[in-house]
Amino acid sequence: MTVAGKDLNLLIALRALLEEANVTRAGERIEMGQSSMSTALSRLRSQFGDELLVRVGRDYELTPLARLILPQLQRTLPLIEAALMSQSAFDPAVSQRTFKIMMTDFATLQLKPLLAKAVRLAPNIKFDLVPLPHNPTEASRDMMSHDFVVALPGIGIEGENHPLFVDHYVCLIDKNNAALVDGKLGWEAFKALPQVVINFGNAHLTPDERRLSELDFRPEPHVRTTSFLAMPLMIDGTDLVGIVPNRLAEQVLEKDSNVISVEAPFGRVDLYQTLWWHKSHKTDDAHAWLLGVLTSETV
Repeated sequence: MTVAGKDLNLLIALRALLEEANVTRAGERIEMGQSSMSTALSRLRSQFGDELLVRVGRDYELTPLARLILPQLQRTLPLIEAALMSQSAFDPAVSQRTFKIMMTDFATLQLKPLLAKAVRLAPNIKFDLVPLPHNPTEASRDMMSHDFVVALPGIGIEGENHPLFVDHYVCLIDKNNAALVDGKLGWEAFKALPQVVINFGNAHLTPDERRLSELDFRPEPHVRTTSFLAMPLMIDGTDLVGIVPNRLAEQVLEKDSNVISVEAPFGRVDLYQTLWWHKSHKTDDAHAWLLGVLTSETV
């Protein structure tokens, strides 16, 4: 189908290209091979008389025209798709929708009952659970191409949101660690221990890291990891210490484990786990349905 010389069949590819700013990721998103995606980009450049995406180093950036086009696509494409396909309301009983959610393994563990509830209600849906945006201050594009992000406020993510639960931080340590005195870990002893540090990417300054910075302590990581669940295995039998949410410690530490949780020696620091989504999803019945499930119960 063409309008004013423009091939409307390319609009879906165009939106993916502009939102992802990456040919490979755009192709994966709409299930097109990289060669086909490159061809689509070439045709789009010819139709619009503009580069649309320009390479800057190893990445791509949108041209001024592309930045102008993108929000128009995000507003109109859902309406066009509904009109052309006579889209009916989302039916969880038969839907085969894949929902994409960005979150940590800790958040996945907490939301497991609600994800299981969603699968019971819609047995053919799928979940694609992926890590948090590498740079949360530039997460807008990620939020448009994913249904939800589960993350802490204050790290740069902006958008529609709903609070999920509040937790606080504790320290994980081997119970035989000589730094423990009467089962407690002092501030000076904590600072002297080798640290396991969670690292989710650029600019992910979490509440516990802010507290440590306020106390003028910047830990030198002996181990970096992106997995909360892996931390007890790393600490077992070592002098390492790590900071984790209390809920995770209560859920994963076995009674006979050598790794224990102790009160954080830098005072109580709360974390507010929050569900985020982009406003462009408001016309998506399936997204609205899952939002209702994820916010239907206290976790």
